[in-house]
Amino acid sequence: MKVILLQDVKTHGKKGDVVDVSDGYARNFLLPKKLGVEANAKNMNDLKLQKAAQAKLEKEQLEAAQALGAKINGSSVTVPIKTGENGRVFGSVSAKEIAEAVKQQLGLEVDKKKLVLAAAIKNEGTFTAGVKLHPQVTAELTVKVEGN
Repeated sequence: MKVILLQDVKTHGKKGDVVDVSDGYARNFLLPKKLGVEANAKNMNDLKLQKAAQAKLEKEQLEAAQALGAKINGSSVTVPIKTGENGRVFGSVSAKEIAEAVKQQLGLEVDKKKLVLAAAIKNEGTFTAGVKLHPQVTAELTVKVEGN
């Protein structure tokens, strides 16, 4: 029996897959637990429409990420850090501080979890931070750290 999976089923497939399973497994397990539906013409058409809508949504998200990436690429933000005698730095610059600086200085909303720092920023200078906006889009941001 052909079944369209509504959820991921271990050893059989992922959500949206059309799989061929035994009649008993389908009738006694998959269908009663709402893990799948029979692959008839109506359900196959519904699946096709859902996949088309999902593809359109993913395309829009990719385009939005590329537009935001174009704004961020080459941009620069300045982050102040507390320093003591002889320019010694206290603490480090966190992703949260960089995200706040981007919001204030560039007017763009960037999640702190999407910032990728090669190493902790523990001194003054200019650094490069990656911004992972989408699995296919990564932007580069220049971070200037200045002591006060």
